[in-house]
Amino acid sequence: MLEENFRESLLLVMDRKRHWAWPLFNAGQVAKDRLHIHLEQEYACYVRDFPVLVGRAYVACPIPAVRRELLENMYEEETGRLAAGRPHPELFLEYPRGLGMDLGRFEEVRLLPKTAAYRASVDHHTQAAGWEVAAAVTTLFIEGTHYERGELDETAERRPTPPLEEHPLVLHYGLPLDRLLLTRAHRSIEGSHRAAAWRILLTHIRPEARSKVVDAMESALQAWLGYRDGVAEACGLSPE
Repeated sequence: MLEENFRESLLLVMDRKRHWAWPLFNAGQVAKDRLHIHLEQEYACYVRDFPVLVGRAYVACPIPAVRRELLENMYEEETGRLAAGRPHPELFLEYPRGLGMDLGRFEEVRLLPKTAAYRASVDHHTQAAGWEVAAAVTTLFIEGTHYERGELDETAERRPTPPLEEHPLVLHYGLPLDRLLLTRAHRSIEGSHRAAAWRILLTHIRPEARSKVVDAMESALQAWLGYRDGVAEACGLSPE
């Protein structure tokens, strides 16, 4: 697969990383007594373990330049010492803490069936498919958004950065601004993470491995869409 085709194939997957329920979450349509379901599933499915998922790609990769990129990402996620000041999974827990939720629920989260299926997909792609797939699924698919074209093309739409006062958890659920520590951290470092992800994939993945990476990204997308369907249903949302 030619590099330009590889790039476009990856972008076409990321273009479709959208879910019908997300505008409803952003509009505060989830009842407050069900919002914990969304946060628990996000945390247990991938937020808590994200440094480990990136670490799997790091361990499997034979290329020093790629390992350095992955290690920087993993180090920040695990420790926060490059930008955030605290591990990112800990910062995520400031959301439920600020909303007055019982944090004990986050210690033993029971994954919904479609969440478990998505996590199984992520585990497969990061443990059994080679470093190229592991790097793509973690640094591009999980961390990325449907605004990825804007990371590569200055004329394309970029990820919005509205004022923190307009964050949905602040607007609709009363989250104090000082609990948006993870949001602040992401805004300070996400540009470098996006650049690193694309640098890894477009510079270091061999032509003969590109097709399997695209296939894995498509598989991850389908599992993710199912996961988001399951969470939306559990939160009382419907596409109709």
